[in-house]
Amino acid sequence: MFPTTLLTALLLAFSVAANPVVIDRPPVTLHLSRRVNVTSIHNLLRHDQARAKALKAKGAAKAAGTTLDTRAIINEQVDNQAVTYIASVGVGSPATNFLKPDDLLIDTGSSNTWVGAGKAYVRTSASTQTSNRVSVTYGSGSFSGNEFTDQVTLASGLVIPRQSIGVATRSQGFDGVDGILGIGPVDLTEGTLSPATNSLVPTVTDNLFSQGTITNNEIGISFEPTTTVEVLNGELTWGGTDSSKFTGSITFIPITSTSPASFFWGINQSIRYGTSTNILSTTAGIVDTGTTLILIATDAFNRYRSATGAVVDNTVGLFRITTAQFARLQSLFFTAGGRSFELTANAQIWPRSLNTAIGGTTNNVYLIVNDLGTNSGEGLDFINGYTFLERFYSVFDTSNNRVGFATTPFTTATTN
Repeated sequence: MFPTTLLTALLLAFSVAANPVVIDRPPVTLHLSRRVNVTSIHNLLRHDQARAKALKAKGAAKAAGTTLDTRAIINEQVDNQAVTYIASVGVGSPATNFLKPDDLLIDTGSSNTWVGAGKAYVRTSASTQTSNRVSVTYGSGSFSGNEFTDQVTLASGLVIPRQSIGVATRSQGFDGVDGILGIGPVDLTEGTLSPATNSLVPTVTDNLFSQGTITNNEIGISFEPTTTVEVLNGELTWGGTDSSKFTGSITFIPITSTSPASFFWGINQSIRYGTSTNILSTTAGIVDTGTTLILIATDAFNRYRSATGAVVDNTVGLFRITTAQFARLQSLFFTAGGRSFELTANAQIWPRSLNTAIGGTTNNVYLIVNDLGTNSGEGLDFINGYTFLERFYSVFDTSNNRVGFATTPFTTATTN
C-alpha cells in the first residue's frame, strides 16, 4: 500500500511541475489607490517624456539584441512621480510584516517587482538572497539593489511563494512609495539581473498563472477619474475581468509587430480630432499605467495644438486653453481593433480641482494630451497613459498576446 501511495504522489508531483493546476475559482481583485504627490513642485510633461525616452531606448536595445546602457538615459533632472496608482502588497512571512504593507506603483511598462524605496525591507523566514544584483532604469527614475526571493501577498488568496523581488539599495524618483509592482511583458526583465544577464524574471502574474492560482494569464484594470488628491478608486483583477467595471463588450487589439512598441503592451492605433481632422495615422505605440499623460508624436501633437489653439504654460509644463476654447473643444477618437474610442472634451483636461496640486492656477484649463518628444515613424509614436485608462477599462492578456479596451460608466463623465 505504501509504495503505491508513494508512486501516486510522485506522479502527481511531476504532473504539477509540468502543468499549472487549474483551480475553478473566479478572478481575484486588488484595490488600487490614486495618489497625487504634493510634497514638491512637479513637471508632468518632463517626467513623462523622460520615461518615454527610456522606454523607447530599452525597446530599441532589445530589438538590436543588446543590453541598455542606463548611463545613456539618466542624464537629466529626475522628477518624483507626481501622480500614481498604488497597491498595498505584503512581502514576507509571517503575516506580522503585513501590518505595514508596501505601497507599490502599478506599472504595465516594466516587469520587475521591487521594494525598499520608502521603507526598509524586512527579512523573514521566507526571504532568500540570490547571487544576483538587479537594476532597472525608468527614465523618470531608477533603482538598483539585490535580488531576493520572498513570499508576496497581493490580496486574499493571492499568495506567491518564492517570488523574485528586487530590494533597493539605491533609488531615485519614487518619493512616497516603496517600489514597483511590474506587470509588463516578462521579456522586459531581460538584462536587469547581473551576473545572470540573460535570465528572465517571471512576473507576479506569470507566477500566479503557473502555480494555478489564476486560470488565465491576464489582468483587467479599472481606474476612475477623480477630483481628490488621494482616493481608493481603482481595481486590478487577476485571472480575468470584472464585468461590473465596464459597459458593453471588450474590444481586443493584438500586440503590434512594430518595434520597439512590440516589446511592451504595444498596439496599432490612429487618432482623429472631431469629425475629420486627422491627428495621427495608424501607427504603433503602447499602453502604460506608469505614464500620467497621453503622449503623441511631435508632428501629431502640432496638429492637435493647432486644432485646439493651446499654448504652453511654462509653470506646469502642460498646454493650456481658455474657457472659451474648452467650450468648443471636440472629442478625440482613438481607433484600434476596428473600433473607435471617444475621449471627450472633459477627458482631455486635467482635473481643475487638482490644478494647485501640480503647481498650477486654480481656474486654468490644462490639457492632458502632450508631445512625446519625437516625430512619428520611430515605432513607438504614442503612449496611452493613465489619463486615457481612467476613461476606458483595459485588459492585458499574456496568453493571447493582446490588449483589450471597453467603455465604462466614466467614459463620458464630466468629473474634470
